[in-house]
Amino acid sequence: MIKKIRNNKGVTLIEVVMAVVIAGILAAAAMRSATTITETARTELTKTEMNDIAYAIVGNDNLQNNHIRNDFGYVGDIGAMPPDLSALMTNPGGYTTWKGPYINNRFAQTSSDYTQDAWGISYTFSGVDITSSGSGSSIVHKIGEATTNFLINKVSGNIYDSDGTPPGSIYKDSISVLLTYPNGAGGTITKGISPDFGGYFSFDSIPIGNQDIYVIYSPSNDTLKRFVSVTPKSVLYDEYLLSDNYWFGTVGP
Repeated sequence: MIKKIRNNKGVTLIEVVMAVVIAGILAAAAMRSATTITETARTELTKTEMNDIAYAIVGNDNLQNNHIRNDFGYVGDIGAMPPDLSALMTNPGGYTTWKGPYINNRFAQTSSDYTQDAWGISYTFSGVDITSSGSGSSIVHKIGEATTNFLINKVSGNIYDSDGTPPGSIYKDSISVLLTYPNGAGGTITKGISPDFGGYFSFDSIPIGNQDIYVIYSPSNDTLKRFVSVTPKSVLYDEYLLSDNYWFGTVGP
């Protein structure tokens, strides 16, 4: 009588243990990889948001109209650095020149979302530094070298009549140069000066932004209006010609 031979070989305990160990190794590797990807994503998201906050504070120099910058953010409207990041979303004091909000939240339901990094930790803002610490180490975004880059700039120029003659000492006091800009407290200020005999004038401590400038020659009520685009670290100079030949023939100071 012929008997069938059956293979009754099963899985040994060693093989089971090895399978469990290998599966654990693979799972741990997958978790580490997922954690790394998550941390990288959070870091990049935080860096992008910090850049957006910087644009909200001092504007984006890539936004232009006819090759003239037209975005200067909070500082361009107010003439001062924001007291904190919440001022980018909410008017900090009934300021009439505030034109925010200057930034959008990632989630509309959370009004202060932009003030926290991707780990849910609040940014710190001081001077020109925005800092995230949620990753366990500091991620710092510098808006500029110093706040003076944005708040203390120079606007200057020379005034001539239509044929390029300066006013001289006789007519210089008949000219007023008026520059209007944000005063840092939610309003505007207009400074007025007269040029020297050669027609030269200058204004210091001017914040970034497109600021209105007027040149007024009182005897003929000739008024020239322009704006100057004050960018960070500016030392601006331009020449202003009135509409008529007022001072031809005047000689010397």
